[in-house]
Amino acid sequence: MSKKILVLTNNIGGLHSFRKEVVKAIVDAGYEVTISAPEMVEKAAYFTEIGCKVALIDFNRRGTNPVADLKLMLRYRKLIKRLRPVAVLTYTIKPNIYGGMAARWCGVPQIANVTGLGDAVENGGWMQKLTVMLYKIGLGRAHQLFFQNVSNRAYCISKGIATKKSVLLPGSGVNLQHHTYQAYPQDEGKVRFLFIGRMLKDKGIEEYFDAARAIKAKYPDTEFQILGNMEGDYQARLDALTKEGIVNHLGVTSDVRPYIGAVECTVMPSYHEGMSNVNLESAANGRPVITTDVPGCRETVDDGVTGILVKSRDTQSLTDGVEKFLSLTYDQKKQMGIAGRKKVEREFDREMVVKAYLNELKHIGNR
Repeated sequence: MSKKILVLTNNIGGLHSFRKEVVKAIVDAGYEVTISAPEMVEKAAYFTEIGCKVALIDFNRRGTNPVADLKLMLRYRKLIKRLRPVAVLTYTIKPNIYGGMAARWCGVPQIANVTGLGDAVENGGWMQKLTVMLYKIGLGRAHQLFFQNVSNRAYCISKGIATKKSVLLPGSGVNLQHHTYQAYPQDEGKVRFLFIGRMLKDKGIEEYFDAARAIKAKYPDTEFQILGNMEGDYQARLDALTKEGIVNHLGVTSDVRPYIGAVECTVMPSYHEGMSNVNLESAANGRPVITTDVPGCRETVDDGVTGILVKSRDTQSLTDGVEKFLSLTYDQKKQMGIAGRKKVEREFDREMVVKAYLNELKHIGNR
């Protein structure tokens, strides 16, 4: 029997950040792993060092050109036919859909991880109908579908994309040995908040900007930091807010831990997530989280215990949530962080995800 596995992803850096333990466990189980991604990045060296091969297939992960997407599916099909893997593992929207179509065409089992349904589904309209149709074609015959939150799974079951045999995972989980508890900052009278992520509308960056302005006017001893790259059209606004001293852009990093450890609270006002890795990593490092009450975020927080839930797309609710956090005593904030660490240890250990994948591959091998 073939011992080859093909992994399809839209970002090898993301694969490294959130799934390298899964890939390493598959390699250690004796499989030959090939990873297909649009481009090589520095983190790809990890995978080649543990024995994986990398096959570059370039595509625009946000593009909607049907001809380009058809070409992507055909290139995936060609790769599958050449490698003849025992299974194809797919992550993120386009690899899930077009990799799923190619795997189905070649008769190779697909294990897909639905990390979120995407803007097209979340925002409705004709694009939602088209995307649901593509999901049905791409994922309808998958050997196994992994979902990261209950709402995404229920939606896909209701639309005939998935069956009740699909499995719910604790997101991508957290590597609890890498993200360890960090002592809470000393009480020096200043409270720092940190937004981690791409500066995009659906990540809630506009609400974060507006809440920062409102809070700074009332509580001067606060700091609102941003860690992440610019993907939306916000450079002019960011520059103006930085000049006014309302926000502090820290740039980008390959290691978020020092930045999380230096603040009292992280803020994730996202409109939708598969499962927020930012929230899980923040909690693992012992930091309270203020996040939106939406699928993929609400599961990461016990409201009032490990953080605070606020309404999505609502600047006033976010502002109120930040003010509520500021009203807590130093010890209450610290205890929130400790409770968050215990929650991820209990519910989101990445080893749970590793075992789920190895179990599915074992089932395929025993067919």
